[in-house]
Amino acid sequence: MAVWDMSSGRSVQRFLGTQQLENIFWCRDAQQIISCHNDGGYSQWEVTGEHIQQSPMENKVPYGPFRCKAISKITWLTSRRGSPYIVFQGGMPMASYGDRHSISVVHGSQQIAFDFTSRVIDHLVICNSDPSSDYDDPRALLVLAEEELVAIDLQTQGWPVIQCPYLVSLHCSAITCSYHISSIPLKLWERIIGAGKKQNTQYSSMPWPVDGGVNLAEAPRQRDLLLTGHEDGTVRFWDASGVCLQLMYKMSTVSVFQTDMDPNENLNSQGEEDWPPLRKVGCFDPYSDDPRLGIQKIYLCKYSGYLSVGGTAGQVLVLELNDEISQHTVDHTVVDLLQEQEGYRWKGHERLHARQDPVRFPPGFQPFALVQCQPPAAVTALALHSEWRLLAFGTSHGFGVYDFQRKCQVMVKCTLHASDQLALEGPLSRVKSLKKSLRQSFRRIRRSQVNKRRDGVASKVQEANARLEQEALHEMELAPVQRKIEARSAEDSFTGFVRTLYFADTFIRDSVRHCPSLWAGTNGGTVYAFSLRVPPTERRMEEAVSASQIKEIQLMHRAPVVGILILDGHSVPLPEPLEAAHDLSKSPDMQGSHQLLVISEEQFKVFTLPKVSSKLKLKLTATEGCRVRKAAVCSFSSCRAEDHSENHLTVLTNLGDIQVVSLPHLKPQVRYDCIRKEDVSGIASCVFTKSGQGFYLISPSEMERFSLSTCWLIAPRCKVDPPEPSSNGRPQRGDSTERQSQRSRVPSRSDSGSEAHRSRRQVMEHALLNDENMLKEIQSTLEGSRTSYGERQSRQITVGGRLSNGAAE
Repeated sequence: MAVWDMSSGRSVQRFLGTQQLENIFWCRDAQQIISCHNDGGYSQWEVTGEHIQQSPMENKVPYGPFRCKAISKITWLTSRRGSPYIVFQGGMPMASYGDRHSISVVHGSQQIAFDFTSRVIDHLVICNSDPSSDYDDPRALLVLAEEELVAIDLQTQGWPVIQCPYLVSLHCSAITCSYHISSIPLKLWERIIGAGKKQNTQYSSMPWPVDGGVNLAEAPRQRDLLLTGHEDGTVRFWDASGVCLQLMYKMSTVSVFQTDMDPNENLNSQGEEDWPPLRKVGCFDPYSDDPRLGIQKIYLCKYSGYLSVGGTAGQVLVLELNDEISQHTVDHTVVDLLQEQEGYRWKGHERLHARQDPVRFPPGFQPFALVQCQPPAAVTALALHSEWRLLAFGTSHGFGVYDFQRKCQVMVKCTLHASDQLALEGPLSRVKSLKKSLRQSFRRIRRSQVNKRRDGVASKVQEANARLEQEALHEMELAPVQRKIEARSAEDSFTGFVRTLYFADTFIRDSVRHCPSLWAGTNGGTVYAFSLRVPPTERRMEEAVSASQIKEIQLMHRAPVVGILILDGHSVPLPEPLEAAHDLSKSPDMQGSHQLLVISEEQFKVFTLPKVSSKLKLKLTATEGCRVRKAAVCSFSSCRAEDHSENHLTVLTNLGDIQVVSLPHLKPQVRYDCIRKEDVSGIASCVFTKSGQGFYLISPSEMERFSLSTCWLIAPRCKVDPPEPSSNGRPQRGDSTERQSQRSRVPSRSDSGSEAHRSRRQVMEHALLNDENMLKEIQSTLEGSRTSYGERQSRQITVGGRLSNGAAE
């Protein structure tokens, strides 16, 4: 290393080391230089000593004497408490901890190695901002990891982590599903916040150390929640009311099941005397202990507080909100979806086994009922009706209804096709099924070739039918964006895959009496309708809920059913459970006839109830192969008349475009390009809100928000004021809001005021041009020098100055 005098252009001091240099740090008093090396050690060098120093003042390997990783960056900060703060990146023993991403902090006898689950990119210590102070007095440590930003409080005993208000790792564990719910009642909102605060007792009370700027966005008009399900069996509640997603509360389902490790056990938990003193920090977890714990479906009733989640291994949990700690046993029910079938054998993963002993649950959402599907295939559809206390769940084999008030099974329907063996192999056996899918494809090709070879009367009849069909199509004058829907074979795989479930109080038996019903749509274009008999409230616990199948609709093109909706007599979608009871929506019209809207991947079709006769349809499948991926009913309000709103259908296709279709006439309104058609994960992760907005993942850790409504547009609006220079040339740190208020009190310039301003500006420019130091400052700036002329003359070293060889960065 060499100390170079930039004014005279010569070397004034040299330091000779024996280890490869990684990085250096020049201390605040400019009397010491700290160097770190590739052997896991650091050295102290005295600047005021001899011209050539052969050895350092002190050389230390913190985690020696074994071979250690290189220290890529080091920071040495002084403190009023006596001992300096030494912060270095790396340096862990190579044999046992070579794969760890760590940053160590040493202060006197206290030493902690903070262990991160993703690669550490850089770190920064926030110190006393007063440049005239004799000490650094570090306040907080900021660590930028590859997946998150972590702040650590260095003033509180134990150095706890500071909770992030923004820049939170969205995918702490891999996101498996998302669920959005709007207009959360205040009571439920406060209870969720309260449960989250009780979880965050281990965080520091220090406010987030990075601040500045003024938020110009309007206060949110309503409280919105975004729930994300993760691979590790957790559900995270995010405040989606404003621009930034803020983590409110985290709920875990791991403690319900018997796993290989205790969920409260910390892999890095060590005693005080263990070496090195590791402490795991951050929330990002790249590994899931058991992929069967993954959350696939979420349903939350905002009026009753009931939450239901479905997992990868066929587990369905029903949870309720409790403000106190509870220790109880979760009621367990096994549902066999193949009870009427024989000769089927599940080849996938085993199911999760529930704990038999009581489990201690923290405040928040606590499970009280567990439904385990057999075979344990992933839950593909979920619906909960809080007023009837019923839960509907579906997998690739069938669906069922569970009474979570009496904690018993109501009904089960198997939808598995006789030729569908792929549904029995599980997600881990998809590679094995490739041969079978190819075999089925060749069989279809061979079957079509055989049909072409047939001649005689049958072929002539087919030709005549084809001519008649073509003539009929020409008479219908198809729109240019539509094409003829090709019917799919009933032998296609995953036809029994349940895609959607829907509870509704409608006319299903006759046009006189309406009753509760359950509607289910499958991947093979089949819609099942079940009539439910729910006893009155006073006899609810004594009498059982019964279900009977009333109708079965088979779409001719056999396209997967992605959504089911029922419109009342005024062509308005039926309200959510308990919504009308809380006077948050109008009661549905039960006088006129209801309509059933079936949304498939290729078309929309409206049926009249209870006869289920076809009324109208809209074919959305375009010539380029457009398929519906997501569909939701959104309410679009008027910007001019606040009391006017319209309900329309919002559709996302596999091409990434979003279309708005009117209800009930199914007229296409507008179309927008939103997501790239190559972004399959973004299309699969998209969720719509009730107000015409949406979220989708643009990366594993970033969520993009869009809006189709001009009345509901949430965009970042902020202003950051640069620091104002002081008399000594150093920037002054101050509250930007105070400066903004001071500027707002300055009167506006008139014509005469503008002339006076110009004259003052000319005088200031003349004074600046006559200042020799200022001219040299400008010249050095133009030449690309990073240090000012005044700083070089005073030979003062910038606080926390650091040099690097480039490779360590």
